[in-house]
Amino acid sequence: MKILVLNCGSSSIKYQLIDMKNENQADVLAKGLLERIGLEMGEFTHRPMGKEKHYRQLPIKDHKEGISLVLNALTDKELGVINSLDEIDACGHRVAHGGENFTESVLINNQVKDMIRSLTPLAPLHTPANLAGIEAMESLLKGKPQVAVFDTAFHHTMPKEAYLYAIPYKYYEQDRIRRYGFHGTSHRFVAPKGAKMAGLDVNKAKIVSCHLGSGASVCAIKNGKSIDTSMGFTPLEGLVMGTRCGDIDAGVLLYIAEKEKMDYNQLNSFLNKQCGLKGLTGNTVDMRDIMAAKREGKEKESNAFDVFAYRVKKYIGAYAAAMGGIDLIIFTGGIGENAWWQRQEICNGLEFLGAEIDRKVNEQTAGKDGIISTEGSKIKILSVTTDEEFVIAKDTYELSK
Repeated sequence: MKILVLNCGSSSIKYQLIDMKNENQADVLAKGLLERIGLEMGEFTHRPMGKEKHYRQLPIKDHKEGISLVLNALTDKELGVINSLDEIDACGHRVAHGGENFTESVLINNQVKDMIRSLTPLAPLHTPANLAGIEAMESLLKGKPQVAVFDTAFHHTMPKEAYLYAIPYKYYEQDRIRRYGFHGTSHRFVAPKGAKMAGLDVNKAKIVSCHLGSGASVCAIKNGKSIDTSMGFTPLEGLVMGTRCGDIDAGVLLYIAEKEKMDYNQLNSFLNKQCGLKGLTGNTVDMRDIMAAKREGKEKESNAFDVFAYRVKKYIGAYAAAMGGIDLIIFTGGIGENAWWQRQEICNGLEFLGAEIDRKVNEQTAGKDGIISTEGSKIKILSVTTDEEFVIAKDTYELSK
């Protein structure tokens, strides 16, 4: 079964065409990225497996036009990997927010679309783009099944003490303001994969999964279920991220908003686009550049590096308390998989828990799967490559066959 996986952002589309042999085996036929949708000039990168990468700049009016470009590329005589669109059996969509409505992936129909649309206030930047992708595919691939895979669904097992905020209860009852968590597809993928690598049963293990990248979150996974996670009502809460602040005293926001005379939109942009590593360094968000500057003794980059690592370390300790111990720590995501020096700094000081990183093995395990703890470490520490697209394709396969 050939499945097109779409991840539609506000001005971007990531995609993969995946040939699912069965529920556990898949081949990626092509993948790519469209950026700057709706702006004067967009960008289109298409990577067919076994062929040359294709890149061009052109105006991309909207998501429907962008998806048309994708479908044309997939069937192109030179760039394509299929002969016709009839070969695409189904489409799987990453949907950012499922609220309390969706606790698992679902086949999309008009009722599901209406329910997703009703959740727009919870993810105003992402939900309209997700819907645009769904409706574009309905128009361009008529009659083919489509599946929504929700970023929040994995975290629906959190208990109330983990997801309720200490604000008047009416805001939960009326507006469903609570912790939802994100990166669910990534945490859901790496937990069983990491447990298998470590020789553990995921349904009997206590796992801390650290998805570290431009967006970052930590998840406490006990017996295969999420019991807490660092992101909250929105992806702003928790760890320091590329341009997002993470945990912060709400009084700071009140102070800055008043001092700078910011309205809601300005404050929202400030928190999402001007803070995090970018705010601490002045402009640098790439952890490789931050590490290089730290080695040169630059103060701002050194601070950013240390704050990032400290925040992750603090959450690992908190989740050890929440689960009554840890069997396995997983690092995944762009930083988690590749920045071995950041993994090392995060793990320094966790020896009291029984977590000891093997510095030499850790340095050799950049961008690939591997156990990076010492042989004597009571807690296994792993680098695990994630594959959110496979999770989406697998759910789509199972719901569409």
